[in-house]
Amino acid sequence: MFDYNFHWRPVIRSLPELLEASLVTLQVATLSMVIGIVVGLGLSVIRLRLRGPLYWLATAWVELARNTPALFQLFFFGFGLGAFGWHLTPYMIVLVGLSFNNAGYLSENFRGGFQAVPDTQMRAARSLGMNLWQTYTRILVPQVLRIVYYPMTNQLVWAVLMSSLGMLVGFRELSGETQFFASRTYRIFEYFAVTAVIYYVMVKFILLASRLLATRLFRY
Repeated sequence: MFDYNFHWRPVIRSLPELLEASLVTLQVATLSMVIGIVVGLGLSVIRLRLRGPLYWLATAWVELARNTPALFQLFFFGFGLGAFGWHLTPYMIVLVGLSFNNAGYLSENFRGGFQAVPDTQMRAARSLGMNLWQTYTRILVPQVLRIVYYPMTNQLVWAVLMSSLGMLVGFRELSGETQFFASRTYRIFEYFAVTAVIYYVMVKFILLASRLLATRLFRY
């Protein structure tokens, strides 16, 4: 017989802390995306244009990021590096782990974007006297970012949701804060139900903001 008694008052009292923790979640996800975009662009260019050690290093990064569990990657940066004397804070563990993973996935998106831009644009830019850096930053990269805009949005949503794994390395983001309060009050269902709603609202906000931004960026 179902005899569970709901008690929402502890959750309501803890709501300010949960909302503050959700801002931490958004912060670490956004920072990991910024790092992932920069590194991912570099990895994609290396894999498209270079050969040798750098190519194999970039390929190894992408293969590990895309073909190993995100939790394994967090544990590696959290506990694996500790074997070599490198001890990161929980915040840095999650930031580095998500950045590593984002860079691997975004690199493949960017590589597809570069391949979608006609080679004639590269030759036209060089014929106009642009050097390689100018050609990429002024001609190719803006087009690539437009092509992969929506996959990047999906990756940001993924980063927000996967940051919840940080509670397993002691990170007090939204899921970690929820686990902390739930373990103190034993109101497991109530806390995680409210947290699920907060995650849902955050994701919908990101998707809505991305659509509004797209109408501004891609008006023509």
